[in-house]
Amino acid sequence: MAGPAPTYSAIIAHTAAFLAELVADPLLRRHLLSAAAASDGAGGQQQHPAATLQALSLVSDALDTAASASPSPSSLRAAERLLQSLPTATPLSCLLLALACAARRRGGAPAAAAVLDLFALDPALARHELAPAAFEALFAPRLLPVMRHFAARRASATAAAAAAAAGNGDEDSRSDEATALSAMRVLSMMSGAQAQEMRALEREYEMVLDANCRAYALYLRKILEAGEASTVSSPPHPPELVFGVGADEDDRGDDEDAPDNDESASSQNGFRYNPMWAETEEQGDLYPRRQGSVKGRRDLMRPPSLYPQRVPPHLIVQQQQRSPPVGRGSPVSRLRAEHSQSPAAPSDDSMEESSSELGAGKEEKRAASPPSSEPRPHADDALLSPDPASSPARGDADPPQPLPTPKDFVCPITSQVFDDPVTLETGQTYERRAIQEWLHRGNATCPITRQRLHGAHLPKTNYVLKRLIAAWRDQSQQHPSTPTAPAAGTMDSPAPPFKTSSPSPDTSASHASAPSPTSVIAQATLETAVGELRAAVSCLCTSEDLAESEKSVLKIDRLWREAGAEQAVLAALARPAVINGFVEILFNSVSAQVLQVAVFLLAELASRDDAVVQTLTRVDSDVDCLVALFKKGLVEAVVLICLLSPTPEQLVEMDMAEALVSTIRRGDEDPLKMCIKPKAASVILLSQVLIEGGTDSSTSPVPRSALLSERFIRSVAASLEAGQVEERLAAMRILLRCIWEDGHCRSSIAEKSSLGAVLDAFHAVGDADKFDIVRFLYELLKLKKRSAAERVLRAIKDGGSFSMMHTLLVHLQSAPPEHSPVVAGLLLQLDLLLEPRKLSMYREEAVDCLIQCLKNADFPRSQLLAAETIMCLPGKFSSSGRPLARSTLLKLARVKERHRQSQDLSVVRADGGEDEMVGDEEEKAASEWERKTAYALVSHEFGLVFEALSECLKSKNAELFTTSLVCATWLVYMLSLLPDTGVLGAARVCLLRQFVIVLRSAKHGSDRVLAMVALRSFMNDREGMHDITTYIKDVLKTLRELKKSSGLAFEMLKLLSDGQESSVDMWNHKEINLVDCSSNGEVTSIVYLKNHIFSGHSDGTLKVWEGSENILRLVHEAQEHTKAITSLSVLHSEEKFYSGSLDRTIRVWQFRDGVLRCVEIHDTRDPVQNLAVANAMACFVPQGAGVKLLSWNGGSKLLNPSKYVRSMALVHGKLFCGCNDSSIQEIDLASGTLGVIQSGNKRILGKANPIYSLQVHDGLLYTGSTPSMDGASVKVWNCANYNLVGSMPSSMEARSLVVSADLIYLGSRNGAVEIWSREKLTRIGTLQAGGPSCRVQCMAVDGDGDVLVVGTSDGRIQAWGLT
Repeated sequence: MAGPAPTYSAIIAHTAAFLAELVADPLLRRHLLSAAAASDGAGGQQQHPAATLQALSLVSDALDTAASASPSPSSLRAAERLLQSLPTATPLSCLLLALACAARRRGGAPAAAAVLDLFALDPALARHELAPAAFEALFAPRLLPVMRHFAARRASATAAAAAAAAGNGDEDSRSDEATALSAMRVLSMMSGAQAQEMRALEREYEMVLDANCRAYALYLRKILEAGEASTVSSPPHPPELVFGVGADEDDRGDDEDAPDNDESASSQNGFRYNPMWAETEEQGDLYPRRQGSVKGRRDLMRPPSLYPQRVPPHLIVQQQQRSPPVGRGSPVSRLRAEHSQSPAAPSDDSMEESSSELGAGKEEKRAASPPSSEPRPHADDALLSPDPASSPARGDADPPQPLPTPKDFVCPITSQVFDDPVTLETGQTYERRAIQEWLHRGNATCPITRQRLHGAHLPKTNYVLKRLIAAWRDQSQQHPSTPTAPAAGTMDSPAPPFKTSSPSPDTSASHASAPSPTSVIAQATLETAVGELRAAVSCLCTSEDLAESEKSVLKIDRLWREAGAEQAVLAALARPAVINGFVEILFNSVSAQVLQVAVFLLAELASRDDAVVQTLTRVDSDVDCLVALFKKGLVEAVVLICLLSPTPEQLVEMDMAEALVSTIRRGDEDPLKMCIKPKAASVILLSQVLIEGGTDSSTSPVPRSALLSERFIRSVAASLEAGQVEERLAAMRILLRCIWEDGHCRSSIAEKSSLGAVLDAFHAVGDADKFDIVRFLYELLKLKKRSAAERVLRAIKDGGSFSMMHTLLVHLQSAPPEHSPVVAGLLLQLDLLLEPRKLSMYREEAVDCLIQCLKNADFPRSQLLAAETIMCLPGKFSSSGRPLARSTLLKLARVKERHRQSQDLSVVRADGGEDEMVGDEEEKAASEWERKTAYALVSHEFGLVFEALSECLKSKNAELFTTSLVCATWLVYMLSLLPDTGVLGAARVCLLRQFVIVLRSAKHGSDRVLAMVALRSFMNDREGMHDITTYIKDVLKTLRELKKSSGLAFEMLKLLSDGQESSVDMWNHKEINLVDCSSNGEVTSIVYLKNHIFSGHSDGTLKVWEGSENILRLVHEAQEHTKAITSLSVLHSEEKFYSGSLDRTIRVWQFRDGVLRCVEIHDTRDPVQNLAVANAMACFVPQGAGVKLLSWNGGSKLLNPSKYVRSMALVHGKLFCGCNDSSIQEIDLASGTLGVIQSGNKRILGKANPIYSLQVHDGLLYTGSTPSMDGASVKVWNCANYNLVGSMPSSMEARSLVVSADLIYLGSRNGAVEIWSREKLTRIGTLQAGGPSCRVQCMAVDGDGDVLVVGTSDGRIQAWGLT
C-alpha cells in the first residue's frame, strides 16, 4: 500500500503547519532562506534577479516586524507581484512566495502550491533542507515502498560486508561474539570496494526519490487546482512509483577513481574508512540549535532514515577546532602583548617534547598499539629523567615517526580521538557531545551493546583516559624531517657552554653577543629548576594520591615564582596533560591554598598561550567547575574565567552576578599578584552581564539593591582610574547602568568619579566605545544643582590630556546620525560654560547638527534624540535626573490643584513635590544658564530651529510630537525674556498655526496647556495679538474650557475681550434654530440625548429633533400619552429616557436608528407633575403633598409627606426637593433620613415663595425662585455641608434654570433668558425667547455647553450657540 489518498484539505493543513512554524521562528526562517539562496545556480555563483532580491527584502522586513505588530499587507502584496512576474521559478522565489501567501492569510491554496513547486524544482533540497516536515507529511507515506526497497538492498549489502569481515579475521574474530557484529561496526570495517558499492546505492536512492518527488508534486498540484470539488468527484490517479534510475556516464566516471580515494582516506588517522559519512560530510552544517531548543527541531532539517545514522564528526569537532573568541580588547590578547618582550610559549600544535607522565603509562600504551608498530626509542624519552645530562644528543636520534592511534582512544560514533570521554553504565566509552546527540535523537540504548540506559544524565569525564590521551598526543607530535638547531633555553638540549670571544675589530658587537658569567649561573639554576619541575609535573599527572598531587601543585607554584615565565618552564606546563592535571585538582581538592595556587598557575599560563585557553574551553565541565569555585568564594577563579573570554550569553547562564558584585565590593585585594586583579576581571565580566541582560529592571541578572549600594558604587568609580582601558570602560558602563536603574545615584557618582582617565581613553577606543563615554559624561550633567553640573563640565573641559572640545568636534563630523545629537549636546554645553563669544566654531557646529537631526525624517530615532537633547539644555533636573522643562512650563499656566488630575496635569504636582527648594544662588545660576542656552539656539541662522520644530510637530510619532512641543514652547517663552532680536516674528510664522491646532485638538490636557503658554508669549506684542485674532474662534472656545482650571486661560480671555471677563463679546450667543410647535400646545419639557433634542408637549406629543444648520429637523414623533407630558428624564447609563404625564403613567423610551419606541409603561395612579429616575426606581411629584418613590418592580411609598414639592433632582441616591414654602430638603433614599438645607417660610400677605427650579452640578446645588428679601432669586449651596456658597441678585423670577460648565441660564415668566458666569456669579447678558407674554417653560444644554435650547409656553423651540 502506498498510504491513504491525499485530499485537498490535508494538503492545505500540512503545508500551513510547515509555513506557520517558519513565520513564527525567525532563526529557522533565515536559515532556510539562506539555504535556498545558496542552492540557486551552479555553486551558488548565479546572480539572483533584482525582483527576487527585492521580494526577499520585502518579505524579510514584513515578517521580522510581525513579532511586535502585524506584518505589512502592502509589502507582502508587492512581494507576491514581483515573484509572480519572474520568467522562471527558483527554490528561493518559491519559498518567498509561500511565506508571503501564508503571512497574508489569504487562503492556503496559493501557499501550498508554492511549496509543491519547491519539490518539483529541486526535490533533494526541499526534502533535506527546506521542507522536511512537508516531505514527511505529504510524500513519505506515498514513497514508503521505495524506501523499504532500498532498505532491503542496504541490508543485503551490510550482511555481505559482515560476512566478509568475519571471514577475514583471526581466531578471535571467528568466535560467536564476532559473528554478532553490530551494524555500525560492520560499516566501519567495510573495504573500499564495498564502500563504493554502498555509495552508489545511496546515490541511486537519492535519484529515485527525486524522480518520484517531482511526479508526486505535480499530482498534488492537480488536486489543489481541482479544489474542494476533488473530494466529491473522482480524484486524479497518482503516478506510478519508480524503483530504479540509470546512472549517467559522468557519475560512473567519477566513481572509477573513488576506490583509490576511499583507500587513501581509510588509511589516514589509523582507522578504516566509514562509508556512512562519505555523503553526510558533504551536506554542510545542520541547522544550528540553541542550548534550550525543543527536541525535534533537528528533525525539521532532515527526514528520518530507514537505515542507522551516526552523528557526523564535523558537527562535533568543528567547534573544538575553532579558537576561543579573543577579541581585540580581550584580557588574553592584552596580557600577551604585555609579555611580548619574552619568547612566546609554544602552543599545543607546535610542541615537540613529550609530557613527563609518559614514563608511568608508556608500556600500557605500547601494548595497546597494533602489532605492526614496534616500539622504538624516542628522543623525548630521555626527558623523563631528572638528570639533564642523561639525555642523548638530539641530532643522533632517528627522525620521529607518528604513533598509531590506539583503538581505545577513538570514539566508536565519531571515529575521532576523544576530547571529553564518558563511560556509560554498559562499560562503553563515547565522546560526550556525540552520545548527547545520540540521546537527543530519541534513543535510549547504548549504541554498541543496545542495552537500555537507566539514567538520562551522563556520568563525569573519564579523566584517566583523558590523561592518557593527552600524553599520547604529546608523544605523537611529528618533528621536522631536517634537523634544526634547537633554541637555547629549551628543555630539549642543555645550554651551550660558556665561551669568550676573541678580540675583533667590532669589539662592541662581540661583547654584546658573548654571555656573561652571571648568565651561566642563571642557566644552571634554570636547569635545576626544570629538573625539579619535571618530577613535580610527573607526580601531578600520574599520581592517584590526592595529597601527593596537591604537594606537586604547591611545588610547581614555588618553582614558577623562582624561575619566572621562562620558555622552558612555560613549555613544560602548557601541555594539555598538565592542564588537565590542574583541572583534576580543582575538581577534587578541598584545600583553599591548593585551589588558589592551581587557579593562579592556570591563569598565568592562559594569559601567555592560546593553547591553554583552547584546552580549558574544550570541555564545558571544566568551565562549570571554575564557576562553582568562584561562587563558593574562590575569587581568584574569576581571573581565569575572564581569560577564557566566555560569550555574554554564557556569562548570563553562569549566574554569577552576585559573586561578581561581592568581589567588586571587596576592592583591590590581590595577595597572589595575579596577571589581572580579581576586581578588574569582575568589573569586565559584570559589564558584559549587564549589557546582555538588557535594560529591563525586572529581568536584570543583578539585583537592583546590589547595584545601588554606596560601597559598590565607590569601588566601581575607583576603577575609572585603572591602568587598563578595558577596565575603565567596563566600570563606566556599570555606572551608566546604575544611573539608568535609579537616577538618584547620579550625584554620588559625579562626586566619586575621576574623569581624567576616562577622557584619555577616548583616543584609544572605537566609535561604539566613544559613544558610551559621551553618554556617560552627558548623563553626569543631569544634576539638580547647577553649580555641581558646572563643576562636572569644567572637569570634562580641562581634565583630559587633550582638548576635549576639539576631540568632540572631530568626532561629531564622523558620528552616525543616532549618536550625533548627544555628542552635539555635550559639545554645546562645554562651549556655553563661559559666556559665548560672538563667533564660536564649536557652538555653531553643535547647534547646526541638532537642527539637521531634527529635520532628518529618514532617521526618526535621531530626530527624537535631538528633541530630547534640546529639552535637557535648560539645565533644570529633578534629583533623579528627569528634565523639568515640561513641568516648569505647566506651572506657568497656574492650574488649580483640584483640576490637575482631570486635565492630565498631575505631573506638575509630582515635579513640584519631588524636590526640595534650591537656594537663591542656585536659582540665579540656573536662570542664567537657561538664558544662555536659549539664546544660542534661537540666534542660530535667525531662528532656524523653529522651522525644524514646526516640522516635528506635524509628526505622527507621539513621543517626538510631545518632546518637540515642550522644546518649542520653552524657546518661545524664553524669547519673551531675551532681548528683542527680531526672532519672535520668525517663531510666530513657523509655530503659531501649529500651536493653535494643538490647543484645539490635542488629546492630552497638558499638551493644550503648553500650547496656551506659547500663545500667551506671542500676545506680548501687537503683531502677535493681531495674528492670534485670525484664529480667535478656536482660541476662545478652548480658553473657555480651560478657564475654570487655569489662571493663565482666564488672563488670556480678559486680554482677548478687552479686559472684561464678563463681556458680552466674550460669551456671545447666536440664534441658530427656531421652530414653531404651537399646534401641539406648550413645550413642557426638553432634554438632550445622543445629539438629539427630545421635546414633550401639553397635548401628550413626544418629538425628536436633529439640528441641521439653522433648522431643527423633525426626526420622529409619538403621541402615546393621552394628556400633557410634564417632564422628561434621561438615564445616560442605559441610553434610555423617561416621560411623566398627567395621564398617570411613566413611559420608558428607546431611540435607535431614527426610530422612537416605547419599551415599558408604568402605572403611577397619580398624575406626574415632576419626574426624576434612577436605575431601579423613579421619584415623581404627585398632585398632592410629598414625593412618591416608585420601584420598577411595582412597589411605591410616599416620602416627605408634609411638604408640597415643586421641583426636585436625584443625584447618587440622594433626592433634593424644592418646596412651595421655599424650603429645601435632602432625602437619602437608602436610609430614608432627611436633611434640611433651607427652612421654609410662612406666607407673607398670603403669597407663597416656591422653589421653581433646582439643579445639581459639580457638588453644588442651584435653586431658583422669586427674588427674596435680599434681592437674590438664585442661591448656590454646598451639597456636602449645606452651606450657602453664593447668590445671584437677579430681579427676575427664575421659573427654569440650567447650568453648563461656565454659565448659568435663568428663564423667566416674560420670555427673557439671563446669562450668568458660573465662576463669578455675575451677569453677562440676556436673550429673548418668544414674545413678551410667553413664559420660559424648560431649558437644556448639550454636553459641551455650546448649545442652549429653550421651550416656551407659546409652543416655540429656540436654540442659541456660543460663538
